[in-house]
Parts: sequence; C-alpha cells; structure tokens
Amino acid sequence: MSKLTIRQAVQGMLKLQDTGDHATMLGIGPMSPNLLQAAFELAKDEDFPLMFIASRNQVDMDEFGAGYVNGWDQVRFAADIKKVADEVGYDGPYYLCRDHGGPWQRDEERNAHLPEDEAMELARKSFVADMEAGFDLLMVDPTKDPYQIGKVIPLDVVLRRTVDLIDYLEKYRREHDLPEVAYEVGTEETNGGLTSTEKYEEFISQLKPELEKRGCPMPTFIVGQTGTLTRLTEQVGHYNYKNARELADMAKRYGVGLKEHNADYLDDVTLLEHIPAHVTASNVAPQYGTEETRAYLKLCDVEQLLVDNGLCDDPSNLHDVLLVKAIKTERWRKWMTGDDVNLQVDDILGNKELSLQILDISGHYVFNDPEVKAEIEKLYKNLATQDIDGQRFVVEHIKRPLRQYVVGLNLKGVTTRIEKALGL
Repeated sequence: MSKLTIRQAVQGMLKLQDTGDHATMLGIGPMSPNLLQAAFELAKDEDFPLMFIASRNQVDMDEFGAGYVNGWDQVRFAADIKKVADEVGYDGPYYLCRDHGGPWQRDEERNAHLPEDEAMELARKSFVADMEAGFDLLMVDPTKDPYQIGKVIPLDVVLRRTVDLIDYLEKYRREHDLPEVAYEVGTEETNGGLTSTEKYEEFISQLKPELEKRGCPMPTFIVGQTGTLTRLTEQVGHYNYKNARELADMAKRYGVGLKEHNADYLDDVTLLEHIPAHVTASNVAPQYGTEETRAYLKLCDVEQLLVDNGLCDDPSNLHDVLLVKAIKTERWRKWMTGDDVNLQVDDILGNKELSLQILDISGHYVFNDPEVKAEIEKLYKNLATQDIDGQRFVVEHIKRPLRQYVVGLNLKGVTTRIEKALGL
C-alpha cells in the first residue's frame, strides 16, 4: 500500500494548486460495507486517495455502545476496511478519519447533559481508541455543547478545549510510541452559514502559538463554512465561491487545508466551482446512505414484478421492515426542517407519503439491524433465481453519486499527481 500520509496528501494538494492541476479530496461517510466496496472499486479505477470519515455515533468503542454502522468499534472498522481494500485489490492510500470527535458528540452524552469534565474525559478515551486502531486524522470538535444549544460557542472556549485535547493526545501518542496522526479543527457547528474570514484567521492565529508552546503540530485541516447545508435529501445551502476562496487562501498561508462539511447533493456547477475556490477537501455522508436505501427499494420493485409474474412465491418483506425500523430510530430528526423535527413516530407511520420520505432519509441507520439484514439476504436470493445480482446492483447504484464527485472535483489521477508534486 502507498505510504503517502494524509498530511503529505494535503501538502501535495496545496502544491498542486500552484500548478493548476489540483483537486478537492472527498471525505466519505462510511455508511455500510457496500459503500466501502463501491469507494474502493472506484478509487482503484480512477487513482485517487480515500478518506473515510466516521462520526462517534457511527463508529466508537464497545464501552460506549459501538456504532450504528455495522456495529463497528474502531478496531473492527479498521479491519473491515482493510479487508474490503484487499478484496478489491486497491493498493493506493486510504485514511481512517474521525469526524466530529470530541465532548458530547455521541447523542447519548449530549442528551444526558454530561458535565464538561466528564464529557471531555470520554472524548479523550474515544480519541485514544482511534489512535490505537490506526486512525490517520482526528477531528477535534468541541462545538457541540448541551449547555449552549442554538448559540455559537465562544471562541476562547473552543480554543481551550481544542488545545487541551490535542495536547493530551500528542503526549499519549509519544508516550506509547504511536504513529503520527493528523488533526482537523473548526470554530463552529456546520449549520449552513458562512465562516467570516476575520473569525477564521483569528482562530488560526490564536491556535498556532498555543499548539507550538506545547510542541504540538498545526492541524492538517481547518473547517470553514462555505454555505453548504444538507436537509431532508437535498442541498439546501447557498454555496459562496468568494467566501470559500478567501478561507482557502488564508488556510494555505498557514500551511493547512480548508475542509468543507455538508457537501451532499451538490450539483455539477457547484462541484466544478470547488477547483478555482481551492477547497482542499469536502465531506459527504448521508447522500450515500440514501442512495443505498433507494437501491434496495428498486430491487423490492423488481421482486414484486417477479411475484406478479409467478416467478417468486415467497417474497421478502424488506420494504416494510426497513420502513418501520428506520422511522422508529428517530435519527431522521437531525435532517428535518421546521416543525417536522417534532413529528411523532405514530403520526409518521399513519401517513404513507411522510413514511416514504423518512425512509429515504434514514433507511441507512438500520442496515445493520438483524431483521433488515435477513430480509436483504432473502431479497438477494429471490432475485438470484432470475439471474439478477442484487448486491452488485447496490454497489453500482452507490457509485453513481461517487463518480459525479470524482469528475466534478477533478480527482481522477490525483494520487499520482500528488506523489509527483512531492517527488515521491
């Protein structure tokens, strides 16, 4: 496998910006093993590095309840990713990334209103497990605070918590002789607004001396809001090219890359704008879960066609099982708008149109449910009797939006371009 570290990849990308041959790296929310397969197959064909960005709700220690994605803790997550890479025959660089690590970043911790010292201690434990499992990038995000809901966390508080966590992790890493790890930091929750260039520079300029004082490295990425925002299954934000370019230029002056979140469902024009805007990396997650859900529902339609034509007498119940379980998770609330955030489960189940909308948004939250998995297997078997490879269809379906981003963000061949730029 390529030895290109994520820090080197970003430094190479910044160099490529000067030659006009750069790209925007893609952070992929690891919603399922099928998505891993789709991503590795595409990266193998198109020669670009992969970043898998896992939130603490998706992947975390068993002690905290593991993650809703495939029941992964950090070790199983790393092992399964390597397994898929080996099966696909991908030997390029890929990076395990912690997305939104930090205090109160698990739903249970925020809902319990844990005191700050307790939430910070749990964050440290989770980050240590990340490092020990071989994660390459840790996003230190102390902006989710149950005592400050709806407010912007004061900059001095964000700085204090950020420096505290990075300092602790660097000391732990050196004491235990763990490999170098890169960091991603930010100043505020990604809520669709714009990060002002003044606030962005104030954060970087205050962070730099505090980290240097403690012998800690500068972050590899600093998150800035460029106007992107995902709600329902749409991009509802307003991308601001001028703001993105100013943030990117400022980050580059400090030797770091601008990272953008909430980049799901972007159109081709906006994707292409990322190149002249010099955005170093963009995160996409729920869109891929929705694409996989839609693939299953299309296969359910095919199975029904087989039933209607006397070719299947024992159909799966995937559609209904997936629908009910997805609604009952209530994880869809974070993607809703207006008063719909407060909808009750029974009200949704009694409304067919609303039920299907919620299923579209949140089916991926229950892919690992044993009953859902059993229905998927039954669906695949029924389709296989008529020579339809259901799992291959799902993987190819997920590749469609992935491929759109690979093209729009100029990722084809970028691993080779980075290595050349760095003289590797």
